[in-house]
Amino acid sequence: MQIAVLLYDRFTALDAVGPFDTLGRLPGARTVFVAERPGPVRNDSGQLSLVAEKGLGEVLRPDIVIVPGGPFPEAETENPAVLDWLRAVDATTAWTTSVCTGSLLLAAAGLLDGRRAAGHWLFLDRLPRYGAEPTGERVVFDGKYVTAAGVSAGIDMGLALLGRIAGDDVARTVQLMTEYDPQPPYDAGSPDKAPAELVARLRAVSPL
Repeated sequence: MQIAVLLYDRFTALDAVGPFDTLGRLPGARTVFVAERPGPVRNDSGQLSLVAEKGLGEVLRPDIVIVPGGPFPEAETENPAVLDWLRAVDATTAWTTSVCTGSLLLAAAGLLDGRRAAGHWLFLDRLPRYGAEPTGERVVFDGKYVTAAGVSAGIDMGLALLGRIAGDDVARTVQLMTEYDPQPPYDAGSPDKAPAELVARLRAVSPL
């Protein structure tokens, strides 16, 4: 089984690495990082690169696709090379997934028309522009499409899909191996829980 993780300029690292370290442990699977061109791809801070082993034209029939998000998704929602690749591989994928604003790329490719989808809370109101129905849930399954909320939710998405494919015991084993036992020091991980002034401040500086 091949898992393809799409990389593009200014992606968010944990969006890609979270599923890589959970779903990527699927028995018998091989994960490949793919971009328009092989080579290093910079993350949103510009301080970290992941290496794309292959270009889009070299990965044509992955079983699972993972699309990470980033703070500037507009460039990729208007990138015909990425959107065409997503449409082409989606025709044969078993699962097509995204993390954070990655759902905007899936939606822009026309893959989420009429489907429920998760995404980063600051960008949820953009999903209807592409025909998707936004939800505030952390992980959403709608047919073969699995979308996750912002950044850290990619870990949950990876575990949830791992359980669907390989069974609960495998997913629990991976959770234990990675010691994924969240105990956040603050209860401010969603706009419903965070102080209102903090939510307003982030909305004000959002690149939307």
